[in-house]
Parts: sequence; structure tokens; C-alpha cells
Amino acid sequence: MDKIVAAKVFIDVAHTGSFSATADRLTMSRAMVTRSIAVMEEWFEARLFHRTTRKVSLTNVGVECLEDLKRWVDDTERMIDQFKPKAELQGTVRVATSMSFGHSQLMPAISEFMSLNTKVKIDVELLDSPQDLINNRIDLAIRIAKSPPPYLLGKPIAKCRSILVASPHYLNKNQPINSPEDLVHHQCLGHKNIETNTWTLYKDDLKKVINVNCRLITNEATSLTQACIHGAGVSFQPIYLIQPFIDNGQLVQILPGWALQDLDIFVLYPSRKHLSPIVRAIIDFLSDYFTRNKIS
Repeated sequence: MDKIVAAKVFIDVAHTGSFSATADRLTMSRAMVTRSIAVMEEWFEARLFHRTTRKVSLTNVGVECLEDLKRWVDDTERMIDQFKPKAELQGTVRVATSMSFGHSQLMPAISEFMSLNTKVKIDVELLDSPQDLINNRIDLAIRIAKSPPPYLLGKPIAKCRSILVASPHYLNKNQPINSPEDLVHHQCLGHKNIETNTWTLYKDDLKKVINVNCRLITNEATSLTQACIHGAGVSFQPIYLIQPFIDNGQLVQILPGWALQDLDIFVLYPSRKHLSPIVRAIIDFLSDYFTRNKIS
């Protein structure tokens, strides 16, 4: 069996935690998925997954080799593409992403891609709710999540770090926030698609789960940012969006010694089987772009 195919299957199972979900996503039989994992385990001479009737999870060896295998697959595909005859890319691609990411991160990347590919047209949908890519004729979506949806293929292109922030005006009017527990006494701003009423914070080996009072909830991050700037309360926000407001003093970081869970920024697409050259080129470009231009 082709080890590149087997490696792709291994990477997908690591994300989905399910042989069946990977079989559906990669349009192959479950037996082929099982055989691919067996090939990988023979190759590494080690067990890569713990298997139970309900769950599939990585072993320590599986965790250690996952990132290296991702890089190996990407480098191999890039090398193969490098020696293929190149036709000039042309056509239209529909891309969906959130308003906050589209405004602050995607547009600079898309502008660079279009300057290199002058016959490409890109139609961007800025929506914060998950979309049915097939029925809405969307070629790829960029989403921030813990893992890709099981019905889509996903390639992580960057990390999204978030922090807690509030305006100086709000902080001056309210009691200090010196510990995660203090958040229960404050007005908090919630995002419908992330943790709305329960925020989880980490510090070294400590983990605090705080039930917060969110009187204002929206499904879009830039609206929360503006509410936060105008003193509506405390919000957790992606650094890529709110760093300029911290730099100019409109927002202040809260509990800097505590961390929120990092999320992955995924490029999502329905199927690798029918991936067009232009869509593949955009995926590869975005992966390279965000490697070169780190998201804070």
C-alpha cells in the first residue's frame, strides 16, 4: 500500500477519532482505513491508536509522530506538484469564513494570491455560522475550531490564541479581576459558537471552569469587540482581532497569567477526490502564507 495514502488516513483518524468517520470523509471502505492504520503501525513497529468500541485515541507514539507525518505528507505533495506540468490557474473559487478572520487575516492573504494568479476570481462569503459547502456551492471554508467537522476534510493552517479583555472604562467602574473566580461578579460577553456561559482557563497544571454571566451574546466576534471597547463587559477574543485595540489602549488584557484553550484554524473542503487545481493551489498558498506570517 502507498505509504502516503496510509499516512493521510492516519492523520485523518487522528482528527476524527473514528475509523468510520474517516472512511466517509475520504470516500473509502472502513476495511481500507483499518488496513492503512495497520500499514502505519507496521512501518513504525508500534501501536499508534488505542481502540475501544466507543473511541479511538492516539497512543504516545501516535502523538509524537503526528506533526512530523503532517509535514512529510505536505512536503511530498508539494514536491510532486513542483514537477508536474503547470497550467495557468483560472476560474472562480467561493470561500467562506468568519467576518473577523476575513477582515483581519484572510483579505491580505487573498490579495497576495490574486496578485500571483491574475486570472483567478475569488468570491468570499463572510458568515459566522457553519455552512453546507456542497449545497451552497462553496469550494472551501476557513473555520476556527478544536477539530474539523467529521463530514469535511480539514487542514490546519495556523493556531488561534485568545485572551480575556475589557475596556479601561469598564475596569475603572467595577471591582478588580485578580483570579478566574472574580469573573462571576462581572458582566461577560458571549459568542454563540464558542464557550458561551462557561469559560475554561489554564495556568500550569491548574484548570478553572468558570460559570459566567453573559447578558450580551452574539454570533460574530467583531461585534463583541466593539461592545467590549464601549464598556459592556469582559470578553475573550482572538489576539489576531484585538491586538490593535490593546496597542492603542482601548482594551486591556485581563488575567494575563491565565491561558484560554488554543484552537486550530482549518481550511475545510468537502472531498479530496474532486479537488480542483485552483482550490488545491489556494489551500497550499494559505498554508504557506500563514507559516510565513504568524498569527499572534
